[in-house]
This record gives sequence, C-alpha cells and structure tokens, in this order.
Amino acid sequence: MVDSNRIMGAARELGGKVQGAIGDLTGSRDDALEGRLRETAGRAENFYGQAKDAVRHAADEAYDAAEDAFDRGRRTLQEGHERSVEWPHTSLIVAGLIGFGLGLLVRGRN
Repeated sequence: MVDSNRIMGAARELGGKVQGAIGDLTGSRDDALEGRLRETAGRAENFYGQAKDAVRHAADEAYDAAEDAFDRGRRTLQEGHERSVEWPHTSLIVAGLIGFGLGLLVRGRN
C-alpha cells in the first residue's frame, strides 16, 4: 500500500514543475520561483511518504519474524510434551534431577 503523502507529494512536485516552466516561458519570476518552491515541497512530501512506507514495511517484517518464532516455539513445546507422554519415567527422572539441583542451589545460598 502506497502512503498518501507519496501521491500528494508527486502531484505537488509535478504541479510545481509545470508552474515553474510556465513562469519561465512567460518571464514571470514570481511564478517560476513559486513553482520551484512547490516542486521542492512536493519532493519533500514524497520523500516523507517513502520513509513512512519503509518504516511500515520494516514493522511488518518484524511482526512476521516474531510470529514465526512464536510458532516454532509452540511446535517445540508440543513435541516436548508428546515425548514426555511417550516416556513418562524419563520425564520424572529429569524433573527430579532439576528439583534436586535447584534444592542444592537454594541450600548453598543460606
């Protein structure tokens, strides 16, 4: 999706170019100068719209990457759960060892 600032900026830039060219042709320095100013303002607005588009794109990419990481984590946890159901004794031994290790850590601090 293109930002509206890009569209408006491009239109102002084109209008400024036309006004500047008409001012040059008719010899009107005021019209030529106003056209150049309008052209520059349109170019700046177009650039601003491009920057907003770039930020929006980067945010979308970051969101997609986070969503993929979340899905991978969910699948990994699901696989771990399935393995613990298949081998309940191993799961109990691992849980016991973790509890024993935590107990030693807590006891060592007192």
